[in-house]
Amino acid sequence: RFSEPMAPREVLAKIVRGDVAQVFITFPEGLTIDEMSKIFEAQKLGKASTFVEAARNPDAVRAFDAAASDLEGYLFPDTYAMPRKTDAVTLVRAMVDRFDRVLTPALRDEAKARGLSVRQLVTLASIVEKETGRADERTQVASVYVNRLRIGMGLQCDPTVIYALQRAGKYDGNLGRDDLRFDSPYNTYRYPGLPPGPIAAPGKASLEATLRPANTDYLYFVSRNDGSHAFARTLDEHNRNVQKFQI
Repeated sequence: RFSEPMAPREVLAKIVRGDVAQVFITFPEGLTIDEMSKIFEAQKLGKASTFVEAARNPDAVRAFDAAASDLEGYLFPDTYAMPRKTDAVTLVRAMVDRFDRVLTPALRDEAKARGLSVRQLVTLASIVEKETGRADERTQVASVYVNRLRIGMGLQCDPTVIYALQRAGKYDGNLGRDDLRFDSPYNTYRYPGLPPGPIAAPGKASLEATLRPANTDYLYFVSRNDGSHAFARTLDEHNRNVQKFQI
């Protein structure tokens, strides 16, 4: 693609370099495969269904997650510069490759030292990603879930329930009390421990926060309705925060 007049020599140099018109496609942190597919289609790279189909093939992560049934959590959120005719398979492969580079051997060693497989790390990091967008809170949120796992307390994480409902086609944008009883292994109100897999694509900051959580004894947090959260060590303290910020 030529955006301005060029001399023949300049045209030839451009062709020799292999310069092609590119599309810049950005996937923010915390998206699911389905949400990413809509961005793919909006950029006119292809139909959303082709992206979903490509992302349902777990072969690209077999080397570090043999249990994966799809690429949820492993499509690294970033901006990608791709040729205009890039297909879904090529883009998905590039996103997994980016994840593989971001999760360096040093970070994988940190996960192993914490007793976490890559899948467990990404699953926990995806929860942290969905719970807060604030850089100064990520390690604190991570500490809450690490502390709960350590003492055998249920994670009781709303985003995991929302993900379960989305997978079942039953989420209408609102999370009610009855939804917390929805029977799914992703419902961390009903089932202890981590859910079966990631619920979204975490960014590097959430992966690192999960590996290096703050040293706290927090077990609870509640939204202040301004993007930040109030953290608590005891249920009584948490209930006071709920009363103050939510009721």
